[in-house]
Amino acid sequence: MEEQIVYEDNHLLVINKKVGQLVQGDKTGDESLLDSIKNFIKKRDNKPGNVFLGLVHRIDRPTSGLVIYAKTSKALSRLTQMVKNREIAKTYWAVVAKEMIPETQRLIHYLKKNEKNNKAIVFPKAMEGAKEAILTYHVIKTLDNYLLLEIDLETGRHHQIRAQLSKIGVPIKGDLKYGSPRSNPDGGINLHARKLEFIHPVTKENIEITAPVPQNDAIWKACGE
Repeated sequence: MEEQIVYEDNHLLVINKKVGQLVQGDKTGDESLLDSIKNFIKKRDNKPGNVFLGLVHRIDRPTSGLVIYAKTSKALSRLTQMVKNREIAKTYWAVVAKEMIPETQRLIHYLKKNEKNNKAIVFPKAMEGAKEAILTYHVIKTLDNYLLLEIDLETGRHHQIRAQLSKIGVPIKGDLKYGSPRSNPDGGINLHARKLEFIHPVTKENIEITAPVPQNDAIWKACGE
């Protein structure tokens, strides 16, 4: 657990999540990062009672990268509000097939969650029950068969990046749910929560955190070099 912690102080803790890890418990019953971190802190700090830890935002199980947890209730309530107010800047990296797409593009779609198959349906214009989804991507590296995109999120919708990129014809590598032709060996997808920038909820200093890409994936390693 220690090696996954990329930032920690008295109020918050930021983890570089691995592919397949759950950010919090779900119906699978698999151990979540929330529980693992609580157990880790309890042992490390010799805490006699329960450890307080709150999840500030989620990223999907097959995705890797930065996740913020709050260590105090004050930090949790402030950070949750900051997420709602879009005061936490989130940058992602995504690997997609090498297709003819604009070097940079701002995508605006409307997303509706299909609860049955846990998938986002994408509409080109406003529809009843659909939420506006906005992101901007830039092509930052070209490999032999792939493009590396850097994505700035303006909204945080369910499966937003996965669904929007699929809609323009470039599903994320390994993302079978959204049209990738093949799965990745680890069952994950090449989407990585790369960077977070925000004003610390208590100290008010500017925090900027970058997560290294997974080192067990040759494509990611090529992107990170």
